[in-house]
Amino acid sequence: MEFLQTLNSYNPNNQTGFLLALFAGFLLIFLYVKLSQPRLQLPPGPRGVPLLGNLPFLDPNLHTYFMELGQKYGSIVKLQLGGKVGIIVNSPSVAREILKDHDITFANRDVPQAGRVATYGGFDITWTPYGPEWRMLRKVCTIKLLGNASLDMVYELRRSEVRKTVAQLYQRAESTVKIGEQVFFTVFNVITSMLWGGTMEGEEKAAVAVVFREMVSAMTELAGKPNISDFFPSLACLDVQGIEKKMLKLLPKLDTIFEKLIDERLRMTNNEEGSRNKNDFLQFLLKVKDESDSQTPLTVVQLKALLMDMVFGGTDTSSNTIEFAMAEMMKNPKVAEKAKEELRAVVGEQSIVEESHIQSLPYLKAIMKETLRLHPILPLLVPHCPSDTTVVSNYTIPKGSRVFVNVWAIQRDPNEWENPLEFDPERFMNGKLDFSGSDFRYFPFGSGRRKCPGIAMGERMVMYLLATLLHSFDWKLEEGEEIEIEEKFGIVLTMKKPLVLIPTPRLSDPTLYQ
Repeated sequence: MEFLQTLNSYNPNNQTGFLLALFAGFLLIFLYVKLSQPRLQLPPGPRGVPLLGNLPFLDPNLHTYFMELGQKYGSIVKLQLGGKVGIIVNSPSVAREILKDHDITFANRDVPQAGRVATYGGFDITWTPYGPEWRMLRKVCTIKLLGNASLDMVYELRRSEVRKTVAQLYQRAESTVKIGEQVFFTVFNVITSMLWGGTMEGEEKAAVAVVFREMVSAMTELAGKPNISDFFPSLACLDVQGIEKKMLKLLPKLDTIFEKLIDERLRMTNNEEGSRNKNDFLQFLLKVKDESDSQTPLTVVQLKALLMDMVFGGTDTSSNTIEFAMAEMMKNPKVAEKAKEELRAVVGEQSIVEESHIQSLPYLKAIMKETLRLHPILPLLVPHCPSDTTVVSNYTIPKGSRVFVNVWAIQRDPNEWENPLEFDPERFMNGKLDFSGSDFRYFPFGSGRRKCPGIAMGERMVMYLLATLLHSFDWKLEEGEEIEIEEKFGIVLTMKKPLVLIPTPRLSDPTLYQ
């Protein structure tokens, strides 16, 4: 009414009053439109402080901290991480919405600055945005390296490296062995043999393995540190904490190895010697690079980024899974004994484990699955990033936010799992749960378009090595030591205290250890 009265009393000589009335009218219209629109609500979450948001209150063990927030605020939680919105998912139902119902929208990654540097600008299969380039990279990997047919072709490489490890452990019988370290070098040798064949041998290969283990550990630690550059992108150029600088200092050591491998392979390809290496992954990548179409070419940078992915993605994940599995069996001797009984029945004690035995070892496979339930190697998976603002569970997820799917918490949810903190492989003996990501109570390798492409290789490697270690040796702790299974959070989950065990040969025929 006041607005109409103002209009009726309009005097051409009173322009100020007219403008005020006009402004008031537009304001009323704006408020009416605004209030009549459905309200889009962000997920609930704890209060933050100006500018920093919730950053000052983050616990270093993000997986447990995020689980506690879920228990307080619900299955989907919002944090203000500086200038970045963080969304935490702690339930199977919300995970399904994001990774299945809105799979394409959430198919991109929020690339951390350290990860971008470590992968030559984010040109690898992990960080590349969803689209033609990513599809090309995934196709290249799955066809030649990570598919079952390709893995079958290089079984002898895996077998050779596993047998070398058995021989080394036999020589070190009754002395201490760092399980994670020993397995890392075995897996590294397998993967690099598949990647670049016999380009490196002997002492050179051993030296490179040591360098890679040091670099993988250092770069993973850097990538796992909270980085101001990620939370305040406008400050990224300042590199306030020096994380980018440290990563750039590490990268050349690995880049030099890759450059040397590529240069040597190119020289070998130009003469008859190159014909011996036509079947490894590096040779295939170089061929793809030369034959790439103009729309999605494979560049040298992408080639090196893929090599980095294969080494990083295959070594730490497999070795840490085996270390956790061995630790759980040391803590649960009845589980270990049942696994050995299965191996005796399937393999016998006058033979060695072959990869062909794996499908006949359901209990050992259940041990692997249960290990990955309790100790998923990527506890928060790789963060997703919506390409559009999206509504999930009646809450608004802003475009460009960082979405953490807490698979660690979901796989320990007492509403979904009976006695969730108990290590019980029997829960997987019905065979219903697998690594496909279709059941959102259990998806340690992710789900949807961006789930881990190396599942088949990881499963084979973990099963084959774990079966061999159990079948060939009995294991015990050092005198006076007790088993401790405490996790150390990071992008990759590790044991806080490395597992150290003593092997004793358990097969009567010494030739089985050669």
